[in-house]
Amino acid sequence: MAYRPSARQLEYFIALAESGHFGRAAQRCHVSQPTLSAQFKLLEDQLGVSLVDRARGSIVLTPTGEALLSIARQALENLDEIVSVATARKAGLGGLVRLGVAPTFGSYFMPHLLPSLKAAYPSLDIYIREERPARLGQDLQKAALDCILVSAPLDADNTMTQKVCTEDLSIGVPADHALSGASPVRIEALRGERFLTLGPGYQLYQAGQALCQASGAHLLEDYEGTSLDAIRQMVSIGMGLALFPAAYIASEFHKEERVRLLKIEGPPLRREIVMAWRRNSPRSGHFAIVADLARETVRRMNIPGLEAAD
Repeated sequence: MAYRPSARQLEYFIALAESGHFGRAAQRCHVSQPTLSAQFKLLEDQLGVSLVDRARGSIVLTPTGEALLSIARQALENLDEIVSVATARKAGLGGLVRLGVAPTFGSYFMPHLLPSLKAAYPSLDIYIREERPARLGQDLQKAALDCILVSAPLDADNTMTQKVCTEDLSIGVPADHALSGASPVRIEALRGERFLTLGPGYQLYQAGQALCQASGAHLLEDYEGTSLDAIRQMVSIGMGLALFPAAYIASEFHKEERVRLLKIEGPPLRREIVMAWRRNSPRSGHFAIVADLARETVRRMNIPGLEAAD
């Protein structure tokens, strides 16, 4: 039988590639440096290639090492998936689920969803990671995440999606702005206004672009916010206008006096939130259950402008 690296050898390789140092890699893997060095040398000898360049004063991946690193990561993720699927099949919806969420929605929704999930499925372990939707889609495809809760449309191939809810977007303006208190406003009233937004990779960025193009407003990409809270603070001191989603408004605007919210005449501004997972995932049925519970959670939250999908 052809040689196959062990999972432990792949862990050593990944740790060494990411730390760039044998000592730090050994600490990360909780082994002695001689043990890690010997196993890594054995890996190189059995593969017949050099994975790192040791001659530059620090550990640098060779071109072959670069090519094999992503494959090694995928191999370990597949082994983790074997354990997760086996655990889930044995105990129903259980085991580890790695869920990625967009911070503009997840921060205000997950505190409502997680208690219901744990109550209904005590053996379920949820790992939550917040990241911009574009990155979440990439990590889903690489199997670094099992499923994601993000705004549509999702830029990821070979995925299954289920609609969770629609969420209205409101325009935030400074309390002393000429449009404050004028809701709803005609879209033409926004001409020449300056809009603040989160960076590219967020659906709110795309929504802001579309609104500015339709109204003649200007998107201030030089004033990119890092969070909705930061954007709200910038609006409050008159730096511009911004879009805020319904769940964030319900959570954070109850004491806000420096920012007023406006609606646009005509069809409401809104976004669609979906649950997505890899099309070939053996746990598709489990993720559909999570999506069902997410929809039920939206109904229970009963937030104006946040409507569960059928």
